[in-house]
Amino acid sequence: MKVVLEHLTKIFPSRNKKSNDEVIAVNDFNFEIPDGKLIGLLGPSGCGKSTALNLISGLLKPTSGKIYFGDDDVTGLPPENRGVGLVFQNYALYPHLTVKQNILFPLQNLKGAERPSKEEMERRALEAAKLVQIDGLMERKPGEMSGGQQQRVAIARAVVKMPRVLLLDEPLSNLDARLRLQTREEIRRIQRETGITTVFVTHDQEEAMSISDMIVVMKDGVVNQIGKPQEVYDEPVNLFVSKFLGTPPINVFEGRVRAGRLFIGDEAVLDVPGAPDGEVWAGIRPEGFIPDENGPFTCQLRGVEVMGRDVSVVCGHDKCAGEQIRAIISAENRPADGARAVRFALKPKKVFLFDRQSEERIPFEVK
Repeated sequence: MKVVLEHLTKIFPSRNKKSNDEVIAVNDFNFEIPDGKLIGLLGPSGCGKSTALNLISGLLKPTSGKIYFGDDDVTGLPPENRGVGLVFQNYALYPHLTVKQNILFPLQNLKGAERPSKEEMERRALEAAKLVQIDGLMERKPGEMSGGQQQRVAIARAVVKMPRVLLLDEPLSNLDARLRLQTREEIRRIQRETGITTVFVTHDQEEAMSISDMIVVMKDGVVNQIGKPQEVYDEPVNLFVSKFLGTPPINVFEGRVRAGRLFIGDEAVLDVPGAPDGEVWAGIRPEGFIPDENGPFTCQLRGVEVMGRDVSVVCGHDKCAGEQIRAIISAENRPADGARAVRFALKPKKVFLFDRQSEERIPFEVK
C-alpha cells in the first residue's frame, strides 16, 4: 500500500497561558512511501518522528495537509478504519491474557462482514505466531516471557489482521543490545515476507540504516533529507545530517578554503576544486583518514583503541569542533608506540564542506 503525505503539518498550542508560543511538531512534511517498502523515520528526541507516525495512524489529527493510503484520502478516518497495525515501545500487551488471546484480540474486535470465523481467527493467529517464531509459547502469559518474546507478540498482534500499513514506534528501545540486533533482523525478515508497507520510528541511526529501504532524517519537525541509507550517509545535505549519521560520528573542524585548497589550521590538507573561498566547517568521516608519514594533516596522538581488525586512533587538534578526533584505520597501520603525533592523508569522498553560517553542504570536485 502506497502512503502519500501532502504538506502534513501538526501544531500544538502553547501550554503557557502567558505565552502564545506554538509548537510546530511536524512542519510541511511531503513524502511518498512506496508500496511494500520499509521506511525509517530518524532523528533526535523531539524532532517530530513519533508525531508523524501518530498522524499516519490517525491517533492525531493534522493541523493541515492530507494523508493518502493508495488513492484513498484517510485524513479524516479514525484509526480503526485505516487498516493500520501499531507496535509501541512498551509492547502494550494484556497481562491477564495468554499469547494466543493477545494475538486474537484485534480479530475478535472486528464487526460485521469483516469479522472472520472462529476457525479462520485460529488459523491466522497461528500463522502470525509462526511468522515471529513464538508458536510454541501460545499458552504463556506476558509476565512469563522475556522482553524480546513480548515484542514478538506485539508484532504478531499487529500483523494478524494483515494491515495496509504497519507502524512501529521505537519498538526496540526497551531491549538489551543483543536482543535489539536479533529483533531488528526479525522485523526486516517479517516485513519482507509479508510485503506490508512499514514505517519504523527510531532515534538509533545504526538501527534505521541497517533495515530500512529509505530513511527520513528529521530535525525540529522539518525533514532534512530523504534517501537510501548509504546515499544519505555518503551525500549529507547539511552539517546536521552528517553529524547524526555515523558511528563513531563525523569529525568536524574549523577550516577555510583558499584557491581551491582546504586549510585546517596552517596546513593545506586537501585539494577542493570548485569550492568557493571562505570559512567552512570541514567534516571528515572516521574512515576517511589514511596514515601517511608524509601526509598533509598533523594531529596530536592521544591513544589507540584496539577493536580487532581495525583500531581507533584518538587524536586532538586545536581546530577540532569536538573534544577529540577518532580515525578508524586497519590494525596493521597503527601508530608506533610512543609516538606523540600522527600524520594523515585524507580520502576526498569522505570529506565534506559546509557553509559556516547556513551549515548547508558546499560541493567540490572529487578527483
